[in-house]
Amino acid sequence: MLIFYRLLIGLILVLSPIILIIRLIKKKEDFNRFKEKFCFFSEKKIKGKLIWFHGASVGELQSIVPLVEKLNQNKKIKQILITSNTLSSSKIISNLKYKKVIHQFFPIDVNFLSNIFLNYWKPSVAFFIDSEVWPNMLINLKKNKTPTILINGRITNKSFKNWSIFLSFAKKIFSKFDLCLSSNNESQNYLRILGAKNIKYIGNLKYSQSEQKIYEIKKNIRKFLKSKKVWCASSTHFDEENFCGLIHKKLKKKHQDLLTIIIPRHINRVSSIKRELENLDLITHLDEPYSKIDKNTDIYIVNSYGKTKSFYNTCKNVFLGGSLIKRGGQNPLEAARFGCNILHGKNISNFREIYKFLDKNKISHMVKNRVEFEKKLDFLLSKKQNSSKNISYRISKIGKKILIKTQKEINFFIGNAT
Repeated sequence: MLIFYRLLIGLILVLSPIILIIRLIKKKEDFNRFKEKFCFFSEKKIKGKLIWFHGASVGELQSIVPLVEKLNQNKKIKQILITSNTLSSSKIISNLKYKKVIHQFFPIDVNFLSNIFLNYWKPSVAFFIDSEVWPNMLINLKKNKTPTILINGRITNKSFKNWSIFLSFAKKIFSKFDLCLSSNNESQNYLRILGAKNIKYIGNLKYSQSEQKIYEIKKNIRKFLKSKKVWCASSTHFDEENFCGLIHKKLKKKHQDLLTIIIPRHINRVSSIKRELENLDLITHLDEPYSKIDKNTDIYIVNSYGKTKSFYNTCKNVFLGGSLIKRGGQNPLEAARFGCNILHGKNISNFREIYKFLDKNKISHMVKNRVEFEKKLDFLLSKKQNSSKNISYRISKIGKKILIKTQKEINFFIGNAT
């Protein structure tokens, strides 16, 4: 099976120029940095202990920010390398102002590139986040005797079924991890079946919270938002913005001062979102701090990363995207920390346990269709008080415990690594 995987990934390497051209046209790659995926590095390794984290995209990397904050203060660590696959995630890391942190794109997982990567960076410890499992890289890390840890491990039912088709291969790969810190009980069980040896259930690291300051919304924008009845559609995907536009049109008949804030998951889609909403005869405004805002604006579109918390702090009713489509949902904890009421669709498999916790505390509300959505949002917009005022403390308490446990587990490997 390993031979077949290497042939398949080799074919991807051959086709990669075509794939990259398409992605560059779609603005899904950085023109100046895509070469990092072929091990042409744009950052330099410095002498000393380097700790490496790899996560696929935005959600995975955001989950480790509180942990990186702590490790950045560790004097024995000279450099923290973070790799990811997507352009959006690289922009998230660029907002982190930590002296030791650098970002590079993860190389294509062919054998010779993974060896070039490891020979250059020479990580003392490697952390793979969530469900990032790359066979060639894991095999070569093991050959180099580099401690390798799966952190905040999450194996979905779909992913488990896919790996189970090649169970003997899966066992060979998952056994390469020296430690697997599971984010939930289901994943703990799946990891055991797939061949992981040292598994510990820690809890979902996404409960932990960054100590970074919230981006301040400009005075003119704050003033405009206060003059409106506001709700926010966050981490939206294709088709969900159109859905929200239709919701806005219906509810504006009752709430004439209604403003809908849309924060798309991928900001490269902003232009198409704007056109789509304007085709519904809605007045849109892009988040440009010094531009004048039309008082009749229907939809305020956020077109940059790092501002989500600021809008959650202002807007107390939030729809979390990726849940009306078959995407598995997006992390609702950040919105919950700011005391927001949360609406979501039925597709929340990625965060089932978190939504169960929020639902129990009457913070999240599932809406199956447009009629249910309109009815629930109308009710929340009409409420004078928010019912979720104590949830921030509860989430923080859970998050701190998980962060402490995670630190304790990984500090053993970091302390003993050369």
